[in-house]
Amino acid sequence: MDPLTNGDYPRNMHDFVGGRLPKFTTEESEMLKGSYDFIGINYYTTYYAQNIDADYQSVGFMSDARTTWTGERNGIPIGPQAGVKWLYIYPEGICKLLNYTKDHYRSPTIYITENGVDDVNSNASSLKEALHDPVREKSYKDHLKNVLRSIKEHGVDVKGFFAWSLMDNFEWGSGYAVRFGLYYVDYTNNLKRYPKNSVNWFKQFLRRDSHSPVPHASDEKSKIEDGLARDAKRPRNA
Repeated sequence: MDPLTNGDYPRNMHDFVGGRLPKFTTEESEMLKGSYDFIGINYYTTYYAQNIDADYQSVGFMSDARTTWTGERNGIPIGPQAGVKWLYIYPEGICKLLNYTKDHYRSPTIYITENGVDDVNSNASSLKEALHDPVREKSYKDHLKNVLRSIKEHGVDVKGFFAWSLMDNFEWGSGYAVRFGLYYVDYTNNLKRYPKNSVNWFKQFLRRDSHSPVPHASDEKSKIEDGLARDAKRPRNA
């Protein structure tokens, strides 16, 4: 994001990547600054990062950062592991990322363009079992709470949130082995679709207002979710 805000790549990229970086003319640099309408952030997980020795010579997209990263520290995962091995559920991370983006990139308008959690596609499970997804419901609740925290406590300009995904689908290297959807897709029965239990919470969250508390919710939890619902309904400028 440095080129979009400062007109050039950060100093450490020049140090690590050198002549492989594209070079901007003065005119191009000025055109780049502030040229975006909004910043889209995909957030799924957080890793621990550790510096690699300065004489590291490998060349490549991942190695240029000169760090190693892992979802565990001292054998303890940063959060519960989802269906795919790389996804550790760590809702606090989205708050930290949003706050960092605001502080370092001049308070841009932000949309959460992807956020979600998957589970393993088990053909042996019954439909009832497949639709029972408390981990997904809790994950969305906790991530939305942290988005709200960034908005209220840090002044981050978040305009929207997109859940990944509306329905189960082909997931890159995982194919159909995992399911991210709010709607279950029956791949063996003409792709028939069924709402998972998390859909009920999402519908309630999007429809209700501050005078309609969540059933069985604690007072504190209800206050947080009321705030989320009000923010979701607030009109936005085009």
